Parts: sequence; C-alpha cells; structure tokens
Amino acid sequence: MEFDLLVVGGGVNGAGIARDAAGRGLSGLLVEQNDLASATSSASTKLVHGGLRYLEYYEFKLVREALEERETLLAMAPHIIWPLRFVLPHAHATRPAWLVRLGLFLYDHLGGRKRLPGSRGLRLKGAPEGAALKPQYGKAFAYSDCWVDDARLVTLNAMDARARGAVIETRTKLVSAHRVGAVWEARLKPAVGPEHNVRARAIVNAAGPWVSEVLTGALSVKTGSGTRLIKGSHIIVPRLFEGDHAYMLQNPDRRIVFAIPYEDRFTLVGTTDVAWDAPPGPAKISAEEVDYLCESINRYFARPTTPDDVAWSYAGVRPLFDDHADSASAVTRDYVLEVDAPGGEAPVLSVFGGKITTYRHLADQAMNRLASFFPEAGRSWTRGAVLPGGDLPDLDRAGLARALRAEFPFLPEDMAMRLARSYGTRARGFLSGAKTLADLGEAFGAGLHAAEVDYLVAEEWARTAEDILYRRSKLGLRLAPEGVARLEAYLARKGAPTNCFTTSQDWLDQSRTTV
Repeated sequence: MEFDLLVVGGGVNGAGIARDAAGRGLSGLLVEQNDLASATSSASTKLVHGGLRYLEYYEFKLVREALEERETLLAMAPHIIWPLRFVLPHAHATRPAWLVRLGLFLYDHLGGRKRLPGSRGLRLKGAPEGAALKPQYGKAFAYSDCWVDDARLVTLNAMDARARGAVIETRTKLVSAHRVGAVWEARLKPAVGPEHNVRARAIVNAAGPWVSEVLTGALSVKTGSGTRLIKGSHIIVPRLFEGDHAYMLQNPDRRIVFAIPYEDRFTLVGTTDVAWDAPPGPAKISAEEVDYLCESINRYFARPTTPDDVAWSYAGVRPLFDDHADSASAVTRDYVLEVDAPGGEAPVLSVFGGKITTYRHLADQAMNRLASFFPEAGRSWTRGAVLPGGDLPDLDRAGLARALRAEFPFLPEDMAMRLARSYGTRARGFLSGAKTLADLGEAFGAGLHAAEVDYLVAEEWARTAEDILYRRSKLGLRLAPEGVARLEAYLARKGAPTNCFTTSQDWLDQSRTTV
C-alpha cells in the first residue's frame, strides 16, 4: 500500500496532524504501537490553558498562541472542553500581589479573549471559594481557562481523520523505514498478524517520548535536536471542596499545583515535574511525589489529605524540547518542528515538545512545513472545524443532556450528562431505537451498557477494559471489580478486534446477534 503520509504516534499531535493532512486531501496512515492516547496524551492535567506560570519564563509567544487556541478549541469540541474558573489564593511567601496582578492582566489581553470572563480580585472570607481553605487565606485572584478530556480529544481527532479518508492502525509498531528515492518504505508490525510493508511520500514522527528513538533508530536519521523527558504525576482524592471552580496553588518552591473538580465525586491534584532518566515507557507515581502533592493540598485546605486518601493516581512522561534549562519546571513547553530531507529525498518531519492546547496549531504548522513536498495539498482548514459530536447549539452541554432525556426518558440524569459530555451529539447513535435501559444491553455498572461498549469498539478503536474505563471514559473510578470482570468477559466473548482492519460494521453486526 502507498500513502502520501505515514504518521508515527497516536497521541494528540499525531492524531491532529493525520486529521489536518486528510482534510487537505492527502492520503494518510497513522500507526500507534499501543492504544490511542495511551502515553503522554492521557496523562495531562486535563487543561486547555495559556500557561499562566510560563509568563515568568518570558514565554510570551507560547502563551499568546495557547491563549488564542484556547477559545478555538472550546468552539471545536464544547462537549469535551468547557470553561473552568480558577481561584489563586494569595500567598505572601511566593509571589507579591502586584506581580500576580500584572501576570493576570497580560493573561487577559495577550490572546484576544472573547468568551471567557477576565480575572478579578476575590475576598475569600464568607465566599464559597474560601469555605474549604484555611482561614489565613483571605485574599485571592480568579481567572479563566478550560478543562479538557485529553484522551477523548485524541480519539475525536483520529475519528475525524478517518472520516476524511485516513487509515488509523492502532497496536501497530513501526519496525524500520528507509528511503527509496522520493518515498519511504516502512515495515510495520501489528500486535496480531504478520509484518507488512507500506510506502509513503513523507513520514511524520510524532512519537512523543519515543521521537528520538524513532528518528535515530527506526529511521536511521541523525539529529542535533533532542527531548528532555519529564515525569508528571497526579493523584485523585475524594472531593476536597464544593463548587465548579478549581484552585491554582503556589508552593514555596515556586512550583504550581492544581486542584480541579474531577468526575463529580473527586478532585484531581497535580502535577509534579521530575526528571525521567529511564527509557520511554509506562510511568508510576512515587511515594515522594504523593507526599509532595498531599503537602501542597494541606498547605491550603482545612481538611487534611494523606496518601491513604488517594483513590487513583496516574503518571506520564512528557517529551519536552531540550533547551538545556537548569530545572525541569523551567524547560520550555514550546515545540520545535524539524524536517530532514537531504538532497530533496523523501522528508521526515519530527515533532519535539508541544502541549495539548497548541496541538491544532502545531498540526497546521507541520503541514505548512511539508507543503513544498505536496503542492497538490489544500490550504489550512482546521480553525473552526468542529470535531465529531461537537455540533452543540450555543456550546451547551447541559442543553444536550436535557434533549437526550427528552428523547430517551429512561436515561438517568447523571447518565445523560455523562453521555453528553463524552460523545456530544454522537450519543444518539448508540441510543437510537432504545425504549428502556434494558434495550442498551448488558449493564456493567456505573451507567455503562453493552451498546456503549459496542460503539467504542466499533468506532473508537477500544479493545480492552482499560481502553474503555480509563481512556474513553473514567468509569474505572466507579466500576466495581465484578463489573470490570464482566466487561472483560464480554469483550473476550465478542472477540474485540485487535487492529483497525476489522470494520465497524462487522463488529456492530456481530454485536447485534449476541446482545
């Protein structure tokens, strides 16, 4: 098989580039060695934000770009991205009030803010935002950013890429590739089935933490650029405070920790910045990181939090562009795009660094960098192009949840809201025809039914219980072990496909005969 573009890496940058290329009329194949968003892109702090603290490092270009993208992404995917108000308690030992005000003023005005409210001062005494905090915090500042379901953002980009003609092959590794004149010949190894070759006019190396390994190993390309791997860890604890707002907490070491409402019953706390010296791969939070995050919370909140309160934790390795900064916190979050095409041979574009907020702009810039190799490609198009399920009137998720309950009166209110904020208008696809909850098939608990599972396998490349419970949803926090076991048995019984070449219709037809 031959493609215009072979994209290596199924994180947010790879999926975004595959989508952008497909929309420009190029044929593309994306390969991911595991599940979509199975590494860095599902281990973020779940924010679409400008990066307020990056102003301290004079990253004005990055912050401006991220702030501009913030509202662009909100309009593209309002079902999985929504505004979030942050409370920044003032701590005299860290940054003076005038410096915080100046930073917030710049933050309000750098990116052409339109939808989100601006910053303001806040008196905490007697205010809902101060109820959970220690009494010594009497003053705060409030500002706006956005929350995002990071793993679903990746999946939606992959879905849109496929809808525009791209092929998405998960659980498939690039073994090697070499140039044959104006094309790359690549060898791919799927988890199940024989190795096979494909040809591509260009390769995009968006392998995240593995970017250098792919470049110098599988592609045998030398580079002077590199990544600095930083582990970021988070903990999930029982809900620390009431309300829909979040907190940005300043620590004595000048690092920032966020406390964010999470899945209704919990609070997400993170992140850490720890140098990662091991090879890229799965990461786990350390006891020292748990202690650090608990101490950060206990510095501000009246109710103590201990490591025993941690309901779940996750960690990811972030591939930051190596700018040789002294500390992990100071390493730039900007990205670098590097093209290698000696003598006009087939190019490879490698992505070093980047962050979720700027993924769309990064993809646009990547395709612009490759434009000379694809003169037939269309122009930039993704700004304003809605992601699957994001066509919500007035960006109103709550309104969609009400509409779903009106159309399907058997839906519990919390389930309707979860479906609205996960699938947007696409939820109607697997609810269609149901008159009762029983019509949705086997119930595994926490509002998860066979109809939703079938949809995730058929349309969203889900293959395992982990894919479904911790990336396509966060229901693993609520589902009892017995429910997890029944879900695993269901997937095994139904024979969930292991690669993308099983068609959606094949799976759905099989599912309808056995549910």
